[in-house]
Amino acid sequence: MIGTNTSQLALTKAIWTQRCSLRRSPLDRVERGYLDTLGETHRKTFGQFFTHPKVADFMVQWVAGSKNRHIHDPGFGLGAFYIAASKLRVRFTASEVDPQILNYCRNANPNSDIDVSREDYLLSWGKTFGNVVCNPPYMRFQKFKNRDLVFHRFEEELGIRLSGYTNSASAFLVKSLSELEPSGRLAYIMPLEFLNTGYGTLIKERLTDGAHLSAIISLECEKDVFPDSITSVGIILYDSSSRFSNVRFFTADSIESLSSILDEEPISKIPYTQLVPSDKWLAYFEGDSISVSNEKSTTLDYYGRFTRGIATGANEFFVLRPSDAAKLELEDSELTRIITKSSQIQKPFFTDDDHSALTHSDEPALLFSPNSGLSDKGRDYIRFGEQQRFHQRFLTNSRTPWYKTESRVPSPLLLGVFARGKFKIVRNESSALNLTCFHGFQPNLSGLKYLDHIFLYLSSAVGQEIISLSMRRYGDGLNKFEPNDLNSALVPSPDVFDQIPPSHLGKALESLRGTATIPEYIESLFEKLKE
Repeated sequence: MIGTNTSQLALTKAIWTQRCSLRRSPLDRVERGYLDTLGETHRKTFGQFFTHPKVADFMVQWVAGSKNRHIHDPGFGLGAFYIAASKLRVRFTASEVDPQILNYCRNANPNSDIDVSREDYLLSWGKTFGNVVCNPPYMRFQKFKNRDLVFHRFEEELGIRLSGYTNSASAFLVKSLSELEPSGRLAYIMPLEFLNTGYGTLIKERLTDGAHLSAIISLECEKDVFPDSITSVGIILYDSSSRFSNVRFFTADSIESLSSILDEEPISKIPYTQLVPSDKWLAYFEGDSISVSNEKSTTLDYYGRFTRGIATGANEFFVLRPSDAAKLELEDSELTRIITKSSQIQKPFFTDDDHSALTHSDEPALLFSPNSGLSDKGRDYIRFGEQQRFHQRFLTNSRTPWYKTESRVPSPLLLGVFARGKFKIVRNESSALNLTCFHGFQPNLSGLKYLDHIFLYLSSAVGQEIISLSMRRYGDGLNKFEPNDLNSALVPSPDVFDQIPPSHLGKALESLRGTATIPEYIESLFEKLKE
């Protein structure tokens, strides 16, 4: 244990001095010293993102407003919340799984006595806490340590089954909610992607149960909070001693604005009776939320489904330029037309002539895909790949044979995975397949009939606005689509699409092909979806 002595700050002011500027450039002294000692790889292994002092002050001050004088931090890290709590008359305890960060703190502050238990918080059960304040470690589900064991304990202790896509921060939040005492408060700073994801439904159910969720603050200044942030960040405020009639959604454009933000008018104030855990909540940070008519809409999977593009597991082996293929003397039967990056498509329509233009420019637009017979040169190339150990990559190692790529057919609609602002939608009229830069839409029988209608809708201003509600928000204005989120997005029902005469449909497609614009009468029709 490192423990606490209120007469002597645990970590000296010389180490913990805040910079003059609110904007970190990019790390303060204690973080830089830690990273210089243990390295960036160690930080990423434990999913550590350190808390800005101003943010820690705000969160601790808020939880200290409860009647309970105990504050627990489930992810101690470098102790930012302890420093903030040292200014108050509270008992502070913490948990920390990383022994090296604890040793770093001990060596820097040999006289401190902070009450920190070295433990894996997600595997330590049977306790309750007066108040909880936390910046949990953030690891995506692919790198979530002990995930299967953790999820098993959640099922044992709480009777809930977490989705396999749940990240570590969301698991921390669910556990802390279950351990908060009836008189306590909770403040969490964490990625807000769960507000728009399928796995986040359960988390939102836990947050709204009992109407104790007070507010969620989206930090538009996420680069000031976490300089290397790759996802949207926010603060969740939860008061188990109070029941609220609505949840307030705030947006903070600077760290300095946090201190008074709860006294301001929120961006949105959503009654609990209207909060649906399965809905996407990020829209509530954008002011007037969009309401779509249930009678005029359906979900996209009524017409078909988007799936991710081909994941090769080793693009440097499988993706070739025509000049590479010529030097290797590969057969045409061993090569497939492929779209490898979003920038290869600059227009709403993509044809075989467009793909031929890529190959004439020697773009990486061919996929080594010997899914039938192999030539001698093809076998030589596979042996080269094995010498380079491409067959031992995560994806290739799971395939038999390792060089057999996923079997796909060309998708008539392509949608860009990442976007800043308007997302890219393409009518693919070529025979080219696509890598993971695009999601591809495969229509069912209904979708075949309305394929051009769907394309027009996704290209329209209204369609872009409504479908964007399904985006996952990341840092620095970057947004991302996941196939399952797209498939549950709202689109016009057949009755609405049938209101477009065939002649108008053809003219609208011609307009989009020629000038990349949608006629106003099409936009007006889709506008009627909004209530």
